[in-house]
Amino acid sequence: MSVKEQVLEAMKAAGKPVSAGEVEQLSGLDRKEVDKAFKELKKEEAITSPIRCKWEPSVK
Repeated sequence: MSVKEQVLEAMKAAGKPVSAGEVEQLSGLDRKEVDKAFKELKKEEAITSPIRCKWEPSVK
């Protein structure tokens, strides 16, 4: 499973908009890996921000 998939799974498991720090705690990944995955997921429009500094998977 890739880092991006792990980040998305952690976000789905949380069931609410989460910050990068919360994803780090939920997934056990390094913060730098989480930040890199967030950047790629934002480009792909796989995640959206309903609240400032909080992210959730996009509804497609």
